[in-house]
Amino acid sequence: MQRAGVLASGNGTILQALLDCAQDAYRVVAVASNNPRARALERAGSRGIDAAFIRDGGALLAHFQAHNVDFVILDGYMRMLGADFVEFYRNRIINAHCSLIPAFCGKGFYGLKVHEAVLERGVKVTGATVHFVNEEYDAGPIILQKAVPVEDGDTPETLQQRVLREAEWLIVPEAARLFAEGKLRIEGNRVAVTE
Repeated sequence: MQRAGVLASGNGTILQALLDCAQDAYRVVAVASNNPRARALERAGSRGIDAAFIRDGGALLAHFQAHNVDFVILDGYMRMLGADFVEFYRNRIINAHCSLIPAFCGKGFYGLKVHEAVLERGVKVTGATVHFVNEEYDAGPIILQKAVPVEDGDTPETLQQRVLREAEWLIVPEAARLFAEGKLRIEGNRVAVTE
């Protein structure tokens, strides 16, 4: 069984989705946040998972190494990972982004800002993407994507909730399972999935 670490800056709803999915392939063993008030820390603690507030990149790497973390999942982590962390976990860091990459992604596109931009452009379909993390914002190889309709009368908040419910909370646990079962193969900047 693979050992997963989660980095979260806020509510930790993706962490909750990971914990709610019964998995034989992986288990969340450590959670860290750069925000001492992150609800994700409470969610982890209530499940007996070691949860820590850590700002320093070196300490973050040491925390996950101490827990023998095999791969890392980002759950709304609002900080660029350091080069040492990315290099140590190269092709083993999974991130969810709340759009269909390459649309509405990159530096400055996060949280409600993505959904505001989607609505401003009049886009009819949005969604979420799970990708591997590299040194650039939202530029790593794509693992999974799921489309979500934009509905008349949507606000950034209602659209955000729909993308979470109908996409992110589903495809992040699936991507984690595929990774933990060794069913993802990186070919250049593409990911091949073998079932």
